[in-house]
Amino acid sequence: MLKNHRLRLITFAGLFAALATGAVLLTPVLYDRGWLQFNHPDKERFPVRGLDVSHHQGVIDWPLVGRSEYRFVYIKATEGGDFTDPQFHRNWKASEEAGLIRGAYHFYTLCRPGRDQAEHLIRTVPGAHMLPPAIDLEFGGNCSKRPARDEFNRELNQFLDMIRTHYGSEPILYTTEEFFKAYGDPSWMKRLWIRDIFFEPDDFPGWIFWQYYSRASVPGINGPVDVNVFYGTEADLHGLILQEKIDNDR
Repeated sequence: MLKNHRLRLITFAGLFAALATGAVLLTPVLYDRGWLQFNHPDKERFPVRGLDVSHHQGVIDWPLVGRSEYRFVYIKATEGGDFTDPQFHRNWKASEEAGLIRGAYHFYTLCRPGRDQAEHLIRTVPGAHMLPPAIDLEFGGNCSKRPARDEFNRELNQFLDMIRTHYGSEPILYTTEEFFKAYGDPSWMKRLWIRDIFFEPDDFPGWIFWQYYSRASVPGINGPVDVNVFYGTEADLHGLILQEKIDNDR
C-alpha cells in the first residue's frame, strides 16, 4: 500500500514537471501567434490608446485604422545615420488624413555617432503638427557593439541636444528594462515610453507611454502590431503636439 502511494506521488510529480516544462516551451509560441496576452490595461485609467508602426506592417489602410479605438500613432522614420523607413512618407501623410495624432520615431543604433543620427532624423521629419520625436533605445535589432556607459551617454546627449534645439521640445525616450539597466539615467524620467509586456511599468515614475502588447490585431493592418496607452487624457496628448513650423535647412 505504501509502495503504491509513493509510486502515485512520483508519477504525479513527473506529470506536473512535464506540464510545467510544456507550458514554458509553449508560452512564446502562444504569445507570438497572438493567443496569449499578459497585460490588459484598464480602459477607465488609460482611455487614450495608440499604435507604433513601421514598414514591417506593409501598406496600411489608414482610413480603417482611423475609425478604430486608437487615437495616436508613432511611425518609424529613421534608423542610424542613413536608413529611412520606406513606408514613412506614405504613413506620415495618410495617418494625418485619417485623423490620428501622429509622431515619428528614430531607432538609435549603438554603431553610429549621435550627431550623424540626429542630422538624419532632422533631414527626414518635419517639425510641425506632430508629437515630440521618440527615440527607440533597445538592444533588440541593434548592432553588436556595446559601448561603455560614458561613451554611450556622450553620444546620446549630443543627439538629444540637437533634437531639442531643432524641434524645440523634449523628446520621448522609448526603452526596455534591460536597456535601462545597462545605460539608463535619471534624466530619462522626463518623458519615458516603456515596453513591458508583462507588468505595468511601476518602476518608472516618469513614463507617459506604455507599450503593453506587440501582437495586436487591428482593422486595416495586416499582421500583428504594437499597441500602447498614453498616461493622461486626450487633451493632455493634444498639449504635446508641436505647432511651430521648423526650418529643416537651418
